[in-house]
Amino acid sequence: MNTLKKLCYLSAAILLSAPFVSCSNDDDTEIVIEQQTPSQVLASTPWETTGAKDKNGNSVALTDASVAGYVGFAYFKADGKFAIYSLTDVLRSRGTWSVDEHGKTRTIASLNPDGSTIFTRDVEILVLNKNEFTYRIRPNAADQTIYYDIIHTKTPHAEPTNGQLTLASTPWETTGAKDKNGNNVALADASVAGYVGYSYFKANGTFKIFGLNDVLRSQGTWSLSPDGKKRTLVGLDSNGNVTFTRVVDIITLNATTFTYRITPDAVNNPTVYYDIIHTNVTHNEPQ
Repeated sequence: MNTLKKLCYLSAAILLSAPFVSCSNDDDTEIVIEQQTPSQVLASTPWETTGAKDKNGNSVALTDASVAGYVGFAYFKADGKFAIYSLTDVLRSRGTWSVDEHGKTRTIASLNPDGSTIFTRDVEILVLNKNEFTYRIRPNAADQTIYYDIIHTKTPHAEPTNGQLTLASTPWETTGAKDKNGNNVALADASVAGYVGYSYFKANGTFKIFGLNDVLRSQGTWSLSPDGKKRTLVGLDSNGNVTFTRVVDIITLNATTFTYRITPDAVNNPTVYYDIIHTNVTHNEPQ
């Protein structure tokens, strides 16, 4: 009898220690809960920078120059691409990302519109779960004892959809122009020639436009309105002085086409306008 009881107890213990799998009596479908990989966890939600601490555990203001460059809303996509925006929804960087299989290191490669690398950054992951993502930065390569921990929290904040990422993700070539009646205008025509070239709108808010002969025509800063209907360029000379400010209406902005409207004399002749058509291109930015 004692032996039989021991066998019963042993069988019960084995059953209780086995993984729980629920089966439907109707179709015998198994419900299996799989654990997420570190990469899947990072890609599962948007992240907002909510705090920072120095090496002594003291809080650091997010506006402090030591950490301000790491602050914003971060979106790590399942396809291996990322976009980081400021807390005011301005695009700051874009590129590719990865996390090692053990969840100890996150790597990002920040990219130019033509796909060239601006920088590559590895950071040590301290916390990575469904609610918190904290990594450590060491800004001084010569002194590894100086570091800051950048704390991110899960957020429902949606990624901006006003076209910033689209505009910054590829070079653009002017491939056509039309007048107000929809007629084609030659790109050499004086009415549109000043808008023709290769454009590079970088994720850090700067731009360069080259002629189709690869000669620099203008450079400065760019932005899109929150509703994605207007693009603003501020031209700067080599000393940072403003040379022009230009606001245009966006007609089309998608992965393949960027078209905006210019009105040469909006005050006296607002009915005369031209639509400048750009197409995405693989042309490398001239150096």
